[in-house]
Amino acid sequence: MQSTALRYFLEVVRTGSITEASRRLNVAGSAISRQISRLEEDLGVPLFERRPRGMILSQAGELLAHHARRTLLDLEHVVTEIRRLRGLTTGIVRLGGTEGFAAGLLPDAIYDFRNRYPGIRFDLKILPSAEVTKLVRDGDLDIGLTFVLSPEPGIKVEATRRAPLIALMPPGHPFASREALTLADLVAQPLALPERNSTARQLFDIACGLEGLSVEPVLTTNHMASLWRFVSSGGGLTIAGYVTPYSHIRQGLMVARPIIGEALDQRRYEVQTMAGRRLPEAVAAFLDHLLAYLQECEEKVVSFLAGADTAPPSSLGLDTEK
Repeated sequence: MQSTALRYFLEVVRTGSITEASRRLNVAGSAISRQISRLEEDLGVPLFERRPRGMILSQAGELLAHHARRTLLDLEHVVTEIRRLRGLTTGIVRLGGTEGFAAGLLPDAIYDFRNRYPGIRFDLKILPSAEVTKLVRDGDLDIGLTFVLSPEPGIKVEATRRAPLIALMPPGHPFASREALTLADLVAQPLALPERNSTARQLFDIACGLEGLSVEPVLTTNHMASLWRFVSSGGGLTIAGYVTPYSHIRQGLMVARPIIGEALDQRRYEVQTMAGRRLPEAVAAFLDHLLAYLQECEEKVVSFLAGADTAPPSSLGLDTEK
């Protein structure tokens, strides 16, 4: 069983409700509900009795709670011992990502990691999607974070998740209160879009073509930060991958809404390392941190898009493969 699911389960046990657990963990209630539902599906029994005034543990839930507490305590102890052995006092991580990831998410993940391991240094390169993969395959990058449309040889995929396109707009925009937007909604607005060689733009153009919509952006650029600055200043709307603009959304600089349309969920992002390579300790430690950080960001973006206790549209479901 995953430690995340057990942690969420125990917080509901402590608080007696998903809503209160969501508030304390700062995680979408829908994400907590899904994890508990998966636990119940795996075990084949209900873990709670759902009552109007809260959730009460079933007999099976009592047994799992006892197991979960011991498991998480043992895990914490093992992690502490491993960190003491490894030290992680020195090392360098060579990291590459597309500009969308490098505009906020990767620097935030690095900052968070260095708060615990200040001796670890980073070399971050911002590159096109295909170049990230090439440098990982050649051993010039330790870890790559990039968008893909098809599998690549010589690459170990540490994690892969769907990256459907979402719409970004300035706070206070009339569309910000919508549950979701159509492509027709978007093309009727001033649009700032990436250049045509980006996977996001390619998918957007294909989706618009399937609906017979003409796209005439007011701004086209290969600089993601310029797109986001243009949008946050009120110049128009843009598109982005599911998780890349997380830090800007969290800071209230932009609002994200789902887009309804064919082909918009055909792209994935991958965390990549070189196939067959044993990673240095500092790299392996940061990889674990990055995977956990991405999972946390995705769950919070779900909350931003769909509301704290509302599941996102099925077209935006997140898949994880190893």
